[in-house]
Amino acid sequence: MDLLRIANLTKKFGGLVAVNGFNLTLEKGEIGGLIGPNGAGKTTIFNLISGYFKPDAGEIYFSEENLVGLKPDKICKKGVVRTFQIVKPFFNLTVLKNVMIGAFNRTDHPGISEKRSLEVLEFLELSDKKDYPIESLTIVERKRLELARSLATQPQLLLLDEVAGGLNPSEVEDLIAILRRINKDGVTLLMIEHVMRTIASLANKIAVINYGTKISEGRPFEVLKDPNVVKAYLGEAYQIAEDK
Repeated sequence: MDLLRIANLTKKFGGLVAVNGFNLTLEKGEIGGLIGPNGAGKTTIFNLISGYFKPDAGEIYFSEENLVGLKPDKICKKGVVRTFQIVKPFFNLTVLKNVMIGAFNRTDHPGISEKRSLEVLEFLELSDKKDYPIESLTIVERKRLELARSLATQPQLLLLDEVAGGLNPSEVEDLIAILRRINKDGVTLLMIEHVMRTIASLANKIAVINYGTKISEGRPFEVLKDPNVVKAYLGEAYQIAEDK
């Protein structure tokens, strides 16, 4: 049974069709990738799934329940959670307090929220920074904090928006290991990503969109060799490098 099923999803902004009849399915436990040029409509799809935007047409089913029309907080409680490309922590709160806000998605009890948040920080190797202000964190640590806040909500489906952006190769490898562990723990992942190393290493399948329309879908090694994808997104230089 599909955990996520998106059917004929369409979103317009005035005369601009940002997402045009998009379809995608994800089974429980899968890792999906969503790639394409800047402005292709990837983040708009995440905004539609998570309830920040309402589609002009189409349906979004999560565990056979239609999410269209639900507010973001209701969708989060159902188990669909997203991160943001530009991390958005609460700068007036400590690392721990930021994560606790996510944990309150599942409990009203401060003690339970704190316990859950400390477990997540331990998992992401941020325990030693729990009482630090946000300004003191590095880019890598802020990326992990964004993950921590999302994991504290106890998601079933985690939408990751360019979580590897700005990281060096070593940091990307560390992130890949973390995401594999998250997935192994039962969380289904859907990733927007420009770092092809991350997508190729993790995703079971990739969908590629250009100008709001899906132009290719399949297993990573198939999609990344698709001439339409190379032409629209990756470029000939990528194809030459791969051939070598």
